Amino acid sequence: MKIPFNPSVYEHAARFAGRTPWETSRDAELMFRGHRDAWLEYRHAPIVVGIDIYNLEPEAYGAKVEDPGEDGIPAIHQPLFRTLDEALDIGPFDPRRDGRIAMVIDVGRRLKSELPEADVRIPIAGPFSIAFNLRGINQLCEDVADRPADVSRLLMRLAENQAVFSRAVIGAGLDVAFFESAAAPPLLSPRQFRSVELPALKRILETTAAIAGHAVPCIMGGDTVKILDAILETGTGYVVCNVETDQQTFVDRLCATHPHVNVRINMDPRIVACDDPPTIYAEVDRIVGIAAGRKNCLMGTGCLPLETPPSNIRLIREYLA
Repeated sequence: MKIPFNPSVYEHAARFAGRTPWETSRDAELMFRGHRDAWLEYRHAPIVVGIDIYNLEPEAYGAKVEDPGEDGIPAIHQPLFRTLDEALDIGPFDPRRDGRIAMVIDVGRRLKSELPEADVRIPIAGPFSIAFNLRGINQLCEDVADRPADVSRLLMRLAENQAVFSRAVIGAGLDVAFFESAAAPPLLSPRQFRSVELPALKRILETTAAIAGHAVPCIMGGDTVKILDAILETGTGYVVCNVETDQQTFVDRLCATHPHVNVRINMDPRIVACDDPPTIYAEVDRIVGIAAGRKNCLMGTGCLPLETPPSNIRLIREYLA
């Protein structure tokens, strides 16, 4: 059985726009052109509309995204909230006018209209990843250790605020994909993930699944085999098996208990971007061996580095064929 191959194109779309990730992230025309041309080259699924996908909600709340210069990825360096208490009463943002969310949804509409065969999705961040940018990672980890119940309350509020974003996306005729890499070990221990994060993540995934009428992806980087059972409790229909974890154990456990859930097994992105075909072929063989012909396994790249030559993706597809 041939394994489907889908690279994950976020900031890499800037390569096709011919501009920096910063410029592409702030301009609707550049973002549209970059993702359109990337799909025409790669035919990947899904198109995830955006460049700096974890910055959308924090920016809508008021955080400042900074230009990293050259080919760096835009990032938030200064937390919006100095204390956890300041964050606890955060109100919802308006996806029609706050930040770049309306622009990203509009780009998604244009892509869906021009590329009707494509699976176009808007990235929606999980609650811990939003809190990560609103409080800063060091402060948030201290909050989790010192005041876990209050952090859990903040995450639940952030999750509930995301429902308006999900409705805006689905109301525009598009679909969603949830991204929550900040919550994975080692930033949260498996115990902390289950007690502090899981209730909020489960709430927003179930809410969005009800709005969309189907289970939604839950995409997490990190050593996720340690929290796989908890992730599956969200009801997600699509998970990612990253190079940072024990990929064989992850896939074996998932397929034994949830064979209906799709799993994307990621290649090492450093190898995907390298200039040594034999090394790339060996990595493809490794992923194919882990999948072992299972029908719900896909092969991916993790976040495709900006510098990856498109010829490498063609090389992988030709080798798989």
